[in-house]
Amino acid sequence: VQTCALPIYIALVSLLFSLISSLLIYFIARIAELEYDFGFLFLFLFVSFVLSWLFFYFSYEMSLNRRIKNITDRVKLLSKREKDPPQILVNLPEEKQDPLLELDNEINHLESVRQQEIEKLLKLENHRKEFLGNVSHELKTPIFNIQGYVSTLIDGGIYDESINIDYLKRADKSVDRMIHIVGDLEQISQLESGVLELDYEIFDITELVRDVFTSLEIQAKSRQIYLEMLNPNMINILVYADKFRIRQVLVNLITNAIKYGKDTGKISIDFLDKDNNVSVFVSDNGIGIEEVHLPRLFERFYRVDKGRSRAQGGSGLGLAIVKHIIEAHHQQIKVSSKVGEGTTFTFGLVSGFTQKSNQ
Repeated sequence: VQTCALPIYIALVSLLFSLISSLLIYFIARIAELEYDFGFLFLFLFVSFVLSWLFFYFSYEMSLNRRIKNITDRVKLLSKREKDPPQILVNLPEEKQDPLLELDNEINHLESVRQQEIEKLLKLENHRKEFLGNVSHELKTPIFNIQGYVSTLIDGGIYDESINIDYLKRADKSVDRMIHIVGDLEQISQLESGVLELDYEIFDITELVRDVFTSLEIQAKSRQIYLEMLNPNMINILVYADKFRIRQVLVNLITNAIKYGKDTGKISIDFLDKDNNVSVFVSDNGIGIEEVHLPRLFERFYRVDKGRSRAQGGSGLGLAIVKHIIEAHHQQIKVSSKVGEGTTFTFGLVSGFTQKSNQ
């Protein structure tokens, strides 16, 4: 029943009820041979009409309000994001508010939430498609290389001493690249699912940095890049973390800085021990990264310069692994960069001194 026509329908029903009641009284008076006054009958007809209209109208309004309130409460529970157990609808408190307006607000809110969820799902779907395409491309390249080298050897190249060993080495290199990609993907999957448990210990991170510098010294010298700690006298900065995984983080970040930095540049590491946390800063004075790329820098297979990145080697998963390792330590990693000035990666670790005092 439309709202504008509701009073008319109720008036017709009330008038019918009043007429029936008045006629009933009239016939009872005739049968009982009682004296009656038509003025009284008209007065009774009017009063019964008014009372009937009020009764039917407010009864309908109360019933309608209860139904709208019930729907509103269900919509509220449907759109509720907290993890509280659902309440019994009949026990929900009544609110002194226009039920139609309240229902409209709740439906609009629910529509907005659902629209955000749909947009998020579409975004995830696009990322999934992009990820599958990247995996396919990364694996396809070494597979085609292996196929080309092996086919050439089978077609007679195996007897050509000028190429046979060289092609076998190239095929072996492509196999290593595939193993590297699959291994990195497996590691990310284990970190995401929580299967890969961290082996926490207290260690001096400055000592770990010196060890990483030593292992990467030859690679850095090949491009005349200088590795330094901004405060070389800084020692005994204890952190509580998985030493092997944090070493992996440092190796990935410094290796990237060497690969994509500029010749005769420098890579520096600094620390800030504050508020029970140790912040680690890995900086370079390389070419920098455009701001548009920064939000997606830690995505799997994301490359700022795809041609140059593939030429430098690697699986394209290094920064994704770094992010997952840091998040597995319940910390965050951030990046800031300016084109032409360089890039800085910052991540935090729990202070080892704090952990010692809690033990």
